[in-house]
Amino acid sequence: MDVMLRLNVGMKSSEGDGDAGTLGIGALAARFGLATHVLRHWEAMGLLHPARDAGGRRRYGADDLTRVATILILKEAGLGLNTIRILSATVDRATRHEILHPTAEELRSRIAAAQASLELIEGGLNCEYEDVTQCPGYRRLLAERITERITERITERITERITERSDPRSPAGEPVAEAGAPA
Repeated sequence: MDVMLRLNVGMKSSEGDGDAGTLGIGALAARFGLATHVLRHWEAMGLLHPARDAGGRRRYGADDLTRVATILILKEAGLGLNTIRILSATVDRATRHEILHPTAEELRSRIAAAQASLELIEGGLNCEYEDVTQCPGYRRLLAERITERITERITERITERITERSDPRSPAGEPVAEAGAPA
């Protein structure tokens, strides 16, 4: 009876589960499909704060796994690492809303644009005409899209003009003193 012993020389002690309930940097990176240098970068930015074992190696617990998942989801939503760092450091609900509100609006806008694009593409797919530009349904979708864009641009220009009037500045961009106010 032959017994074969396989030696895996590529294993590092910091890669696997060492301390109970913790992961080394390699195991955590593999779990999320990341390179280890990404986790080190996030640590340098103050996004991660792993514990260290007696040998100085990083040990990641359940809270760190949650933090990594949160970082990935927020990055996917369009937030930058600096914004994520500020967001993760605050416990104030008003500050969190102040940070997330513009991102939520931008995301809603991107979703609406993607939905409009999908509708246009589906209109082209559903058209039975040889030349899609001659299809009445496709032309209607194009006309609606063009009207929406024109309306958006007009609204933007009106908003800019209202803002300019409510914040009077000289041609050089300096604030204009109001009548009777000290200069």
